[in-house]
Amino acid sequence: MKHEVFVYILVMAAVTYLIRVLPLTLIRREIRNRTIRSFLYYMPYVTLAVMTFPAILYATDTPVSGLAGLLAAVVLAWRGRSLFVVAGGACAAVFVLEWFLV
Repeated sequence: MKHEVFVYILVMAAVTYLIRVLPLTLIRREIRNRTIRSFLYYMPYVTLAVMTFPAILYATDTPVSGLAGLLAAVVLAWRGRSLFVVAGGACAAVFVLEWFLV
């Protein structure tokens, strides 16, 4: 059993290393394709959004209140409010909705 754990860790380390090193070794010149450059530019933002979105919905008692907090945050951010106001507005929306749902 203990031997398998070390094999799993070794495989994970190799995969992680290859994912990070292969692009550096295979692509030697500057990427000029606009589509690929755009894809690489937006990849970290998309990855963060994909990991964060389910946590937003299921961090509260009900997914409805999580969705209300998300919508409140999007509206406040769209209107150019500060990060503090956006976070506070999202928390307030979740608090009020869960207050009435319980």
